[in-house]
Formats: sequence, structure tokens, C-alpha cells
Amino acid sequence: MGDNRAVEWEGFFNTRDLGGLPTQSGVRTASGRFYRSATLRFVTAAGWGQARESGLRTIVDLRNPAEISTYAATVPSGMTRLEVPMDDVEDTEFWQYIAGEQLDGTPLYYRVFLARKAERCATVLRTLAQAEGGVLFHCTSGRDRTGLVSLLLLALADVEPETIAADYALSTEAVLPLYRALGVEDQTALLEAALARRQTTVREAVLATLDGFDVRDCLVRAGLAADEVDRLRDRLSR
Repeated sequence: MGDNRAVEWEGFFNTRDLGGLPTQSGVRTASGRFYRSATLRFVTAAGWGQARESGLRTIVDLRNPAEISTYAATVPSGMTRLEVPMDDVEDTEFWQYIAGEQLDGTPLYYRVFLARKAERCATVLRTLAQAEGGVLFHCTSGRDRTGLVSLLLLALADVEPETIAADYALSTEAVLPLYRALGVEDQTALLEAALARRQTTVREAVLATLDGFDVRDCLVRAGLAADEVDRLRDRLSR
């Protein structure tokens, strides 16, 4: 894993730079281009100032409208906040299936989501490709929806699958301070039990998602233009 990837801007939780990670070509991903994060509800004025000084210019909120209605960050002057809901909550049949199979909250749902909802991912990545400056994308915990977008970006940059899995796993500990701030229980044991019932782990579930997965082909088939895919790859790789 890259050094100094954790972001410690005041009030940001489970936030890290996607830069500094080794790729299969031997170079490392560029720092300061894309950040993954949890909810921004605790960010202070000082934290926003630190983020802006670091080059952050665009916030992409992946949450659903109901979540956004509860809290939406007010960004300072010079930043743009965009809402790109990822889940497609209107498809209740799909989410009932995910819940019934106990896939939610783990990387187990990623391949199913990519098979059924790849166009939602393409819309998010198009937004990232067009965004100005340093870009931060987030959901609530910064693990599941944010984790899937991170996986796609890192796969485009040819980051090693083991490294992508390790990046996902960092959220297990990084999200705990957020849970304490929100006053909610840690769900780690429940999620690990769901994985164990399928005789797998977080690492193995992420690697299974990436096994045989052609990220470029998936996104282009889902409607992302080839030049947008190349722009994302170049932005993170140089």
C-alpha cells in the first residue's frame, strides 16, 4: 500500500487518497486526483479549508435522495457538490434479492450489481471524468458504494487486485470512529458472519469480483465513452 494515503482533514472520516498505489506496470497511481470518503456531516470549517488547500474542488455524493434529504454538506466557495445517486432504490425487487441473499454490506453484491446496474456505475464515473480539480466521492460509511467506485477506478489504473482488496479492507478499522460519532453499533461481526456463511472473506470477495472482470469493456458497454474511460485512467495514472 502507498504511504500517507490516509487523509486527516478535520471532520473527515474513512477518507483516503487513491494515489500512491502500485500498478501492474510498476508505477504508482497519482496522488491528489481522487479521494474516497464517508459522510461529510462532521466536517468543520477548518477541515474544508484543509481540503481546499490540498486541491479538492469537487464533491460527488453517491447517496440516495432520502439520505441526502437528512443531511447534505454545504461546501465552501470554490468547490462544487454533485449528487449522483448510485443505488437505483426504485428497483425494489433487486434490493430485496440482495437482502434476501445477505449480500448487502459486503463486496459479495458487487458482481451482481455490475451485472444489473453497470449503467449506474458508468454515470458516476462519467461525472468523475468531467469533474474539476481534486475529486472526493462518498456515501455514508465510505465502504460499499464508495468501495465499488474505488474498485473500478483502481482497476482502470491497473492496480494489482491484491492491492485493491487491501484498500477495501482498510475501511473495516477506519469506519469505527465514524460509528462512534454517529452513535451506531459496529456492524463488522455481522458482515463477517455473512461472508463466513459463504465460506469467504472480504479479501476473497473483492478478488472474486475482479477475477476475469474487464472493467473497460464493462463501462463502455454501460455507456461510458472510450475517451472518458481513457481520461479517467490517465488522470489516476499520471
